Amino acid sequence: MASLRESPVDAPDAHELLAEYFRSRAVGFAAQDAVYTTTFPQPAAFVPPAGVFLVVEDEDGRPVGCGGIRLIPDGPHGTRYEVKHLYLRPETRGRGWGRVLLDGLEARARQLGARELVLDTHHSLEAAGALYARSGFESIEPYNDNPNASRWYGKTLD
Repeated sequence: MASLRESPVDAPDAHELLAEYFRSRAVGFAAQDAVYTTTFPQPAAFVPPAGVFLVVEDEDGRPVGCGGIRLIPDGPHGTRYEVKHLYLRPETRGRGWGRVLLDGLEARARQLGARELVLDTHHSLEAAGALYARSGFESIEPYNDNPNASRWYGKTLD
């Protein structure tokens, strides 16, 4: 089973995972004749209470995935955090670890006082879209101008 640990977003293992994620997206976009814009996150955006960054570790303690939440301007439900950079190495997919990661991020958002979680994604990430739907996220109007996004989702937290 996977475990989660908080990590600075610029720690070596987190940075390596983010670099893999960005490379995979660039390849995916190129296959669609599009250009992916890479922006490494600002470390301060993922330090509580502004946010949290998690690293997923496999049974052997090896880093195999990551994701974070960051505070963004309030939305219609109040305090709003955005899910960012959800990634699992390909060999770990299909084990339910994406759900473990997303649930961990949601729990931390609740601890930080979030009333809403939002995220943006690209329509080509079908498995991610299915994960978000199974996790209670619903399609919303765009809340940002991310050039890499084609779909936006939100979830109200009680």
